[in-house]
Amino acid sequence: MTIRVTLDRVLLERRMSLTELSERVGVTLANLSILKTGKAKAIRFSTLEALCRELNCQPGDLLVFDTEDEEGAGRVAAE
Repeated sequence: MTIRVTLDRVLLERRMSLTELSERVGVTLANLSILKTGKAKAIRFSTLEALCRELNCQPGDLLVFDTEDEEGAGRVAAE
């Protein structure tokens, strides 16, 4: 089981680049890249709030809980 970040999908839907988002929320491009690629181990609520404000979305639009089926393949529980 894991939490998956769908920032890339939301950015695509908003037609916004990671660089533009970085400038708007005041988070470094490197940190947003870590978040976008799923390498982040945590996110501050203040960062999540800033992302939601700039992307006009809810936290659930950026974070998805994945479960694994019996064969070990990832399956999205709610999307």
